[in-house]
Amino acid sequence: MAVTLHDVARLSGVSIKTVSNVINDYPHIRPTTREKVERAIAELGYTPNLTARNLRSGRTGAIALALPDLGLAYFGELAAQVIREAEAAGVVVLVEQTGGDRDRELELLRSPRLKLTDGLIFSPLGMGQEDVAALNVSYPMVLLGERIFDGPTDHVTMRNVEAARAATEYLISLGRRRIAVIGAHDGEVIGSAALRLQGYREALDAAGIGYDDDVVGYATLWHRANGADSMREMLARGADFDAVFGLNDTLALGAMRVLQEAGRRVPEDVAVVGFDGLDETAYSIPSLTTVDSGRDWIAGTAVSTLLARIAGETDAAPRTLLSDFRILERESAPAR
Repeated sequence: MAVTLHDVARLSGVSIKTVSNVINDYPHIRPTTREKVERAIAELGYTPNLTARNLRSGRTGAIALALPDLGLAYFGELAAQVIREAEAAGVVVLVEQTGGDRDRELELLRSPRLKLTDGLIFSPLGMGQEDVAALNVSYPMVLLGERIFDGPTDHVTMRNVEAARAATEYLISLGRRRIAVIGAHDGEVIGSAALRLQGYREALDAAGIGYDDDVVGYATLWHRANGADSMREMLARGADFDAVFGLNDTLALGAMRVLQEAGRRVPEDVAVVGFDGLDETAYSIPSLTTVDSGRDWIAGTAVSTLLARIAGETDAAPRTLLSDFRILERESAPAR
């Protein structure tokens, strides 16, 4: 037979209401009473009936996190931090991987699976600004990423333009004038690649350096292999550059490997800077100078903002919340 609240109350010599208050961490319980109840729970092996509790509260105690690709280190590290933040708040995270496919993302927003959760943290990659109306959903949601702006939900994101400009300005401060960029998306207007390329161009313009398409490397996906392929193509056509700005860290790591294979010394011949502040960048050889774009802050703010909406603690209009950034100076582009 399953152990019940009555059993715990009988063994600890208190009322069922008192046992319930202890389980729900009600603050005004005498320490001696709390100790008796917790000892009885441990002795009997009592497990609260979460299903019944959730039916009473109208909440599941779980949130959903939808990301494009957990194989990309940025999203893997973001997911891990979201899970840590949610666990600290006593909430479970159900993770969905969309593959960055627009149809799958739109389907997810209508999925009955979301009824198993109290809200959604959503990072679309296939959807675009034309899909903003699809964000009008009946459940609390926090949007991440750079595909949709000015929507009907809270939006937690990073300062892509400003951070990319700062990274490029940092390379210029080292005396580099021919700065290649890896990871551009042909024709993109809204998105991480477009915004970071905009910041790159702003820095060049401010320094009086002309933009040269010959040192712009394109990559549809942002994996190491794509950064490597883009760099090989640039070297094969004889592009002249003394620095590389990877629009994310994995691109930069792939490009740096190819530079070393080609006999280009990093940073003596070519300085390299990435973007995202991935944990692994501290351990590459040479360690990668990169932009810490505020991933942990984004994860924590997304969770706290969503939980506040779920709890009804705010009825304010949807907000756009932007992380701060900093340049992590390392061996691939050290200051002089």
